[in-house]
Amino acid sequence: MKYFIASILSLILPSFCFAEPADLVNLKPIQVAQNTYFVKGFPEIGSSKNQNFISNAGFVVTHKGVVVIDALGSPILAQKLLNEIAKITKQKVLAVIVSHYHADHIYGLQVFKKAGAKIYAQELSKDYLNSDAAQQRLESSRLDFAPWINSNTHLVPADQWIKSEKTLTVGGVDFIISKVGPAHTPEDLMVYVPSENVLFVGDLVFRGRIPFVGNADSKGWLSSLDRIEGIKPKIVISGHGAYSPNPTHDIAFTRGYLQYLRESMGEAARNMDSFDDVYANTDWSEYEGMPLFRSANRMNAYNVYLSIQGE
Repeated sequence: MKYFIASILSLILPSFCFAEPADLVNLKPIQVAQNTYFVKGFPEIGSSKNQNFISNAGFVVTHKGVVVIDALGSPILAQKLLNEIAKITKQKVLAVIVSHYHADHIYGLQVFKKAGAKIYAQELSKDYLNSDAAQQRLESSRLDFAPWINSNTHLVPADQWIKSEKTLTVGGVDFIISKVGPAHTPEDLMVYVPSENVLFVGDLVFRGRIPFVGNADSKGWLSSLDRIEGIKPKIVISGHGAYSPNPTHDIAFTRGYLQYLRESMGEAARNMDSFDDVYANTDWSEYEGMPLFRSANRMNAYNVYLSIQGE
């Protein structure tokens, strides 16, 4: 019913009919390497108040143009990011690389596309992009995040779908784009910039908050963390939380959380025991004080419980 109402409203109400809340969201790029910056989303649930600014985006400046990684969670955020980039360089944004097609990373794509950027994403993103779930999520977002997401907000496909590892070179700077799914999603990409020794990992590493597991392949995710660690980057920029100047520590946190979910849910899942019982009897004290524990942890545990049954 919620999705039906959102669909009807998006057709009959132009965006200016919404009472626009105060714009309290500022993006402040943080420089993490000579030519690399990122903006840090809030460690909270998306809302109209925060304009769905709950994920990170990064960018690298070259002498021939700018490459952006992820597009943020609403068009207004993408426009703010473009404005901030313009304060740093006169170079145009030539490319946007999408780490994965989750709503909080893609609703700003239309702004970058209009500005002339070429969009790159993993080919399996097409499955989500063309799904009922993607359209239903957009319709729901038009209600939940109005007026920042509205009837003018639309899903944007990539201009180039990545089928295997690809090196994109802009202004003499190499961007090594690698497929790492299925992990957090089937379509995960990571982007390594050797000249900066910076690795963009999307939602494969979380820092300072409970990870979002969703329908992840937790076994594949754990394998992807081994690949990330093997690159030995100096800096990791994840999809959520602060950048990591100590990647080994933050990779270990995400790995430990996933392993704990699998260990605590595994036996009950294989024996078809009650999820409610095993969840209630699990010690969550290591994680319960972290941001988004209450909103995400139970769902994470349940999804891992179900996925283990399917393995």
